[in-house]
Amino acid sequence: MPKIKAGNINLNYDVYGEGEPLLLIMGFGMSGAAWLPSLPFLGGFKSIYFDNRGTGLSDKPDCPYTIEDMADDASNLLKALGIPRAKVFGVSMGGMIAQELTLRHPEQVVKVVLGCTMPGGPNAKMTSPEVLEKLMTGSKMMASDPEKAFDIIMPVLMPQEFIDAHPEIKALMIAGAKMMPPTPPETSERAMAGISTFNAYDRLPQIKCPVMIVHGEADVLVLPENARLIKSKIPQAELYMIPGAGHAFQSGDPVGINARIVNWLKN
Repeated sequence: MPKIKAGNINLNYDVYGEGEPLLLIMGFGMSGAAWLPSLPFLGGFKSIYFDNRGTGLSDKPDCPYTIEDMADDASNLLKALGIPRAKVFGVSMGGMIAQELTLRHPEQVVKVVLGCTMPGGPNAKMTSPEVLEKLMTGSKMMASDPEKAFDIIMPVLMPQEFIDAHPEIKALMIAGAKMMPPTPPETSERAMAGISTFNAYDRLPQIKCPVMIVHGEADVLVLPENARLIKSKIPQAELYMIPGAGHAFQSGDPVGINARIVNWLKN
């Protein structure tokens, strides 16, 4: 993956496929390489995926990573690549970044998919402290002991019955993690500080481009009520709730779920 100067930060990015530009924004603690399993299903697009600040091979400044700063990073990446407008797909924290990108730089966003995310602010429906603690503990452990880290994190990402029915998933996730540059433990604290201050709720009606909201009905990390909250503020948005799916909503049916998202993005 090459690096490029995006504003005042160096971002590591890569491009996959041909077609309209599609900016992919990853979530909490994960490098852009976490998009790799999805890329074959996003045909017809030039998918641009990158490491958010603090992850992968991008710069790791010693400060809180606000959602606003990360949205500006994404905006500056598009500018640096000479892409005036793009379709955008963000998941989890990446969905927060996608909201902020669309609000701060509406001229750059053609359409946006908001996956398993929340609007922030006092109206957002927060998960339990126990689930949040598992996320933080597992994320910080990922670099040193990915096997134990996934034992902690997988039930946060997927329903236990899905994990039990697919024992191969853990091995695949560990193999994928070992292929990515490790995320420093301090990134978890810096990114969580940014998430805690994020609040797009009252500004969401300002979003005028087409929006698709995608969420798993069994998500225990970002509760499904958040998808309906976003929909209530952007009435024209399409809401796609996936029965039985957890936070990693694509896991159960990557072909069908991505096909629906791609079809919406193309039409």
